[in-house]
Amino acid sequence: MGEDPSSPCHYMKTIYLDNAATTRVKPEILAELPEVIGECFGNPSSVHSEGRKARKIIEDSRRSISELLCCKPQEIYFTSGGSESDTWALYASAHSLKQNKHTLITSQTEHKAVLSCASRLEKEGFNVIYLPVDNNGVVSVESLYNALNEDVFLVSIMSANNETGVMQDIPALSKAAHEIGAMFHTDAVQGIYDIKYNLAESDIDMLSLSAHKLHGLKGCGALYIKQGVILPSLIYGGAQEQGRRAGTENFPGIFSLGYACRIIMRDRDAIIAKKQKLTQLFEEEISSQIKDITINSASVRRAAGISNISFHGVDGEALMLNLDLRGVCASTGSACLSGSVDPSHVLMAMGIEKTTAIGSVRFSFSDDNTQEETLIAVDIIRDTVNKLRNMHHRQTLEEFRHVGIPENIRRS
Repeated sequence: MGEDPSSPCHYMKTIYLDNAATTRVKPEILAELPEVIGECFGNPSSVHSEGRKARKIIEDSRRSISELLCCKPQEIYFTSGGSESDTWALYASAHSLKQNKHTLITSQTEHKAVLSCASRLEKEGFNVIYLPVDNNGVVSVESLYNALNEDVFLVSIMSANNETGVMQDIPALSKAAHEIGAMFHTDAVQGIYDIKYNLAESDIDMLSLSAHKLHGLKGCGALYIKQGVILPSLIYGGAQEQGRRAGTENFPGIFSLGYACRIIMRDRDAIIAKKQKLTQLFEEEISSQIKDITINSASVRRAAGISNISFHGVDGEALMLNLDLRGVCASTGSACLSGSVDPSHVLMAMGIEKTTAIGSVRFSFSDDNTQEETLIAVDIIRDTVNKLRNMHHRQTLEEFRHVGIPENIRRS
């Protein structure tokens, strides 16, 4: 039987450019899952043979992740995803029985998982310092030095921004945190391809991962916790994950995360090169075919495959929805609340005007994308932008007629 075109999972003729949101599971991982799920059904905590099969999958994956990050396997703790890993790192650090400090430092452009947790800590009486970024979205090391004091228990700065792809100077930032005696956490969910971490020799104390951003399954992530770091449990119950994270492990998800890390170690250079080539082609064609656009953070180092573009005079949500109707999947950083659109907090922190930020769309590539579909996507984006701008122009004339202003007067 053929695919049902009305199915919500029907991908025929769809050009998927939203890989920073989630990625398709790699075929080689999918091929292994039936056996993993069907044959390894035992509880990993059980001592019998079926439990030991599942336990081996978990420990093999833990070892693969540790090899990618150059750390010890026992420093990897499995979670439900990046948001849990971020929350565990921040919230547990703040409430550690060994802590007598009350200040958290993060940046204005962090993922909502970090910012929401920081807001919660503020309500509980902790002090939170939100470092500013420049107009490219970069946190300066100097601003961190200026904010540091002996009351800081943790600095949390993401490796690569999920909206713009902007990469931070994590070695310098983590070094600065350690100089004052603070711990350092980084959300590496978007930066894992582009940075070759050597956690054994770094100043990073905690690092968050998510499987579904790496072509693994959803619902699984990991938190690296450097040996010696005191971090209380976030979830209580059983003795799983060395007694620090209760709950029966999601071993199919863990399997996929470990497998994805092995693929990165095997193919990293080729993956990065392809994503860079597609992004460069995309941005060159967009720039040559569409007027009045800005490629955000174009002058700084970005994670391969992420392109955030402001289309001046166009509503980003309208553009995204119209692109979806034509088979191109992308996303905006805007949030629709109570019928009004709030612009991306990342772009606003970069000093971009609200109207420009609302007209911004993120396109993100994986090595699954092709040059052919990239060029087709550019054609569709160009036509859709021109259509929306023309519609806006006609609407503006109608507004002028309504107030009695002659048609030949144009709004600048």
